[in-house]
Amino acid sequence: MLRIIAPLGLALAASVGHAATFTPPKGCQLQSTVQNRGCSVTQYYQCSADPAGHQRSATLGEDGLRHLSHIDEETRWIESSDPNTGLADFLVERSKDHASFQTLLETGQDDFDFWTESNTGERLRHVGQDILTGETTVIDGQPLELTRFRLRTYDANGELLIERTGQQFISRKMGRFYGGVETQSDWTGQRQETNDSPVTFAFPGEEGFGEATPQFDCDQLLTQLMDERAQL
Repeated sequence: MLRIIAPLGLALAASVGHAATFTPPKGCQLQSTVQNRGCSVTQYYQCSADPAGHQRSATLGEDGLRHLSHIDEETRWIESSDPNTGLADFLVERSKDHASFQTLLETGQDDFDFWTESNTGERLRHVGQDILTGETTVIDGQPLELTRFRLRTYDANGELLIERTGQQFISRKMGRFYGGVETQSDWTGQRQETNDSPVTFAFPGEEGFGEATPQFDCDQLLTQLMDERAQL
């Protein structure tokens, strides 16, 4: 089987008896593969055409590619897209207070207030903060620090659309955030809790590097889906 996301230059390939593997776009180099809770796996890569310090990621589920992200050296949200819908959001440079990874590391807290604009013309305002809790942990050999965060997303008219709160992880070495446990609610009243915490890290030459099939909590998600269908 060969599955190619043509406009993005991303490829997933598999053969009988072998797991699917991820290949980044031409001119890009895969740095690490992280298996997460919640039945997802994220590929982190850097591209020679990007400015120094920029990083990209591709998150996959059992159904394939779900999300693409591009951040800069301050972990600012440069671009985020859904390859299945074609919807993409881009950072608006003229914003009140951009996120700053360095500020978080130096002071223990980073407040932010910035805008994004989608390829459909929708403008959204994102207001929140990241706080280092002072707690540290080691996951699969990687030293990580825990954060608390709060994020509110408003439309162009100031109406609250989404509120997210929870816990994440950061790596000073890798210069980025990793998912954790969070609660999200939206303007419809819908509320959900998720856990995207990292479980394993794989680097070049290690087992699992480039692995494109998620490994954790997938059976649990399937059971939940079957239970929901049975109630219909």
